[in-house]
Amino acid sequence: MIISTLRTLHSWFRPLLVAVFKPGIRWEYRWRLLLLQPLALLTNIIGTVPYLLSAPFTVEHITISPGLTIRVLVYKTTGTGRGRRLRPLHVDIHGGAFIGGLPENTAEFDQRIAKETGAVVVSITHRYAPEHVFPAAIDDVDATIRWLHEHAESRWGADAALMTTSGSSAGGNLALAATQQMCCQPSASTAIKAVVMFYAPIDLRLKPIEKPRPAKFPSTDPLAVLQPLFDSYVGPVRAENMNNPRMSPILAKRETLPNRILVVVAGVDILVAELMSFAERVNQEDHQNGETGRVEVLYDESVFHGYLELPDAIVGRETKDRAFSRSIQVLREAYAEHGWTWEV
Repeated sequence: MIISTLRTLHSWFRPLLVAVFKPGIRWEYRWRLLLLQPLALLTNIIGTVPYLLSAPFTVEHITISPGLTIRVLVYKTTGTGRGRRLRPLHVDIHGGAFIGGLPENTAEFDQRIAKETGAVVVSITHRYAPEHVFPAAIDDVDATIRWLHEHAESRWGADAALMTTSGSSAGGNLALAATQQMCCQPSASTAIKAVVMFYAPIDLRLKPIEKPRPAKFPSTDPLAVLQPLFDSYVGPVRAENMNNPRMSPILAKRETLPNRILVVVAGVDILVAELMSFAERVNQEDHQNGETGRVEVLYDESVFHGYLELPDAIVGRETKDRAFSRSIQVLREAYAEHGWTWEV
């Protein structure tokens, strides 16, 4: 209990601790981490406090590589599934601009996936920038998925051969980029079967400040001062990775992608253009090969980046349900294509 509490407090105050005590951090990042601390504390409290006394998940720690253990949340509900011996396995990755965030931030969605599809949901995390630049985060996600391939069945009765992924914001980038390791591509038995992305930055070749603003985007961005920090994951190594789909999965070849992809796009967001471009390009290539386009776009012109993680008092339940319900239906359909059905 004491160790768990200390870990929670460390995550809440991580920007401050890194800014003050971590050697080797650039000054342009260090002072912005201090500015970030109040916002990080607020979002982490909103995400974790509701689950301090009662939680729909269990907390586990798994060692994904020598010297690196990550904290995961595992959701598994009771119910009746048919068609396969093991439950599907869903991996969810939280957002946080690659510089923070917690798995609890997506607990509402993860709980619904477990309840409405029967999948075992493992909500994961990764190392953060600016201490750990690209490819640290995607390396951690890839290593976690490989760990799950080996251990998910014995640990939770989950089937690594029926895996799907999802992610919000930076987590969406990682959920799609995970398809770029060979064991997750269509030719592999452990191929990822579907990906759901919520307002994901999938083209990191551009700095945030260089991305096109949609018509309804505010003329003044209150977080503009933090943009160099938001770019700290790839900024120092961008030049040598301009053609790397693990950094910018918008570049992923069609042949490496799963047959089902849902892209949730917030209309008031600098990511609209790249997400629409990705969907158009992949679907066009599918059509040219005589196949149905695999990328579905759910576009909501009235919402903004991060809206799904906000309380209902700020973003209405109906608005969030549109994205969550369609996402879960896509996952149910992907599982059904491989023989799994779940009684809701």
